[in-house]
Amino acid sequence: MERLIFDSHAHYDDEAFDQDRGEILRNLPAQGICRIVNVGADLQGCRDAVALAAAYPYIYAGVGIHPECVNDTPDEALNEVETLLDAPKVVAVGEIGLDYHFEDNAPREVQREWFAKQLALANRRGFPVIVHDRDAHGDTMELLCKYRPKGVVHCFSGSVEMMREVVRLGMYIGLGGAVTFKNARVPVEVAAAVPLDHLLLETDAPYMAPVPYRGKRCDSSMIAKTAERIAEIRQLPVEELLKATQQNASRLFGIPLEEASV
Repeated sequence: MERLIFDSHAHYDDEAFDQDRGEILRNLPAQGICRIVNVGADLQGCRDAVALAAAYPYIYAGVGIHPECVNDTPDEALNEVETLLDAPKVVAVGEIGLDYHFEDNAPREVQREWFAKQLALANRRGFPVIVHDRDAHGDTMELLCKYRPKGVVHCFSGSVEMMREVVRLGMYIGLGGAVTFKNARVPVEVAAAVPLDHLLLETDAPYMAPVPYRGKRCDSSMIAKTAERIAEIRQLPVEELLKATQQNASRLFGIPLEEASV
């Protein structure tokens, strides 16, 4: 099978894969996966992402502190995140951002402080960012406009108008399984309108499995269903969509696409 699927956002360090991680990761290249960016959310997840990138030729890593994790993370952890940026195959600062959905998350001002510090780190070190934005569109855009990083807003949940603002900043839009959901009106509108050269495909594995797998543990092979739906929305051949998003992810993260040994 031709390997065209570039999963720009997954969490194979997650405990959901503890029982069969090795088996799944060994089999993914045969299911069309060419590259995966495995994204850390807390300090241990960042360490594990770096380890997975070292163990599998087609896996790369992002390192950063997720907004849901900042309350439990000491300030000096940012020093280790910066040290991990020097590890082989680390290609992004992330997952970072803002999450105002849950009341027991860190206070908003604490989240904004961590987001700003990590945006500044990414800019200083020349890395793209992987941005989490949940129910925090206004503050997310304010900080992105201030720091103007390279990067992607992953699992994009904003409007078409917000998508256009993100693209004007030169950033990418990450879309995943939500575009296949039955009542997915806004994600479908975004999928139709986003410029093809600013679109990335992702799973957020083990989360956000597309239809017909919704509710099950997600893995990178399921991007095929997401790609089919977006190709249908855009009236494009699936292969053309996969090739375009593969090239976009390669360009953003600086990852070569020549075949790696598996």
